[in-house]
Amino acid sequence: MSIPHDMQVIEIARPGAPEVLTPARRPVPAPGAGQILIRVAYAGINRPDVLQRQGGYAPPPGASELPGLECSGHVAAVGPGVTRWAVGDAVCALLPGGGYAEYALTPADHALPVPEGLSLAEAACLPETCFTVWSNVVMRGGLQAGERFLVHGGSSGIGTTAIQIAAALGARVWATAGSDEKCAACERLGATAINYRTQDFVEILRAEGGAELILDMVAGDYVARNLKALADEGRLVFIAFLGGPKVTLNLAPVMTRRLTITGSTLRPQSDLAKARIADELRAHVWPMVAAGKLRPVMDAEFPLTDAAAAHAHMEAGEHIGKIVLRVAG
Repeated sequence: MSIPHDMQVIEIARPGAPEVLTPARRPVPAPGAGQILIRVAYAGINRPDVLQRQGGYAPPPGASELPGLECSGHVAAVGPGVTRWAVGDAVCALLPGGGYAEYALTPADHALPVPEGLSLAEAACLPETCFTVWSNVVMRGGLQAGERFLVHGGSSGIGTTAIQIAAALGARVWATAGSDEKCAACERLGATAINYRTQDFVEILRAEGGAELILDMVAGDYVARNLKALADEGRLVFIAFLGGPKVTLNLAPVMTRRLTITGSTLRPQSDLAKARIADELRAHVWPMVAAGKLRPVMDAEFPLTDAAAAHAHMEAGEHIGKIVLRVAG
């Protein structure tokens, strides 16, 4: 595969609104030991990209400062020691950064094959959400078949993925969303939808015996309500705090009802930890995709040069599922 000297990228000119996302040219990076270089076809857009653009989510040491945490495309070059992939392989991958570009580097063990039957656009929707959902819902949260599972933000990329994975595992799934259209999308994926503007998820879950597991990206004033919605010995897993990171918490019910509160962020974890999650996805989640039990929900596609418009679309909050950038046809 012929690799050019430089490439088009999207830079963050300065912290700010979507318009600070600026097209630029940069040299194409070369893969180091254990890395692959991907010719990017599509890049997924995620909330951490927005936070990074706003100045609130710095990339970890050694990572590209360009936004973009997932992509799909073809392997353009492999670094020393890489045996799993060959030039030309179709992959989708979790990235340490740099996805808003024509070429991106990632550890070879963080890439997965594009599932048969999925387009490259659909494949770009998988890595960030699948890594996040599986590691928090299953590896950390321990979801089992037959358990009651509640996910907030059910119509988001994370939410639509969590609903499908939990349903495939045999859990009973509830999801909150903020409109009738979004609730209908959650229902189609296998969840009982709760319109948080008109319904109380605490009352609904308590009437069912409480949730054994809740996946939350809101925090703030949802924390106390989540605890009330849990069954005894239930687990509450945080992956974001859109409602604010600081709360006042009464520990008495946590102790008397033996509740577990945990959470994680994906990007700062070690390369080895992410490789282990990738192995889990290859063994357990990719078969769900092959069986038709998990399919990415795509909302919109924008050209790479319209990254600012894509971010504005995400921040408007009306999307259902994933938003992607088209980098190469």
